[in-house]
Amino acid sequence: MITTVQPAKRLNGNAGGVTVESVADILERELQHVIKDWLFRVDQEPDLTSIPLNYDERTGHLPQLLHDVIARLRLDAGTKAPISEAASIHGDLRRKQGYSVAMAVEESRLLQVSIFSTLHKNVKHLEFSLLLPDIVTIADEVDAQLKQQMLRFMAADVAENAQAAKAGNQSSMDQPKWQT
Repeated sequence: MITTVQPAKRLNGNAGGVTVESVADILERELQHVIKDWLFRVDQEPDLTSIPLNYDERTGHLPQLLHDVIARLRLDAGTKAPISEAASIHGDLRRKQGYSVAMAVEESRLLQVSIFSTLHKNVKHLEFSLLLPDIVTIADEVDAQLKQQMLRFMAADVAENAQAAKAGNQSSMDQPKWQT
C-alpha cells in the first residue's frame, strides 16, 4: 500500500509530499539490497565462510524466505501463518553443506539485522503507526523459519542415529555369539 502524505512542514523545513509505503512494499522493492547486505554481513563471519559456497549456494534460499516474510506481512490480522516450506528445504540444504545449528542461527540473526537495516534506511517512507507491529511480525516469521530449519536438522539427526543403531545391531547379529 503506497500513499502520499502532504505534511505542513518537513523536518528540514521544506514543505512537500512524502511517499509512504508499507513495510512489505519496501522489502519487496529492496529485496536485492537486503540480500546483498546479508551477504556482506555473512562474509564478515569467519565461522560462516569456513564452509566454501558460491553466490547461488550461499544466497539462493533468500528470495523465497523473504517472499514468505513479505506474504506474512500482508496477511490479515488474526490469520494463521503458513509454515515456510522454503525454510524446511533450506534447513536440509545447510545441514548437507556442513552447517552447525549455531551457524544456521547466525545466518537467521543476520537476516533480521539486514531487514531492519533496510527499513531504517527507508524510514522516511514508513507509516510509523504500523511499524512496530510489522517488526514483531518480521521477527516472528524469521524465528518461525529458523524453527523449521532446526526441526529438519533434528529429524536428520534422528534418522542418522537410527541408521547407525540399526547398522550396529545388524553387525552384532551377524557376529558369532562369542564375539558379542
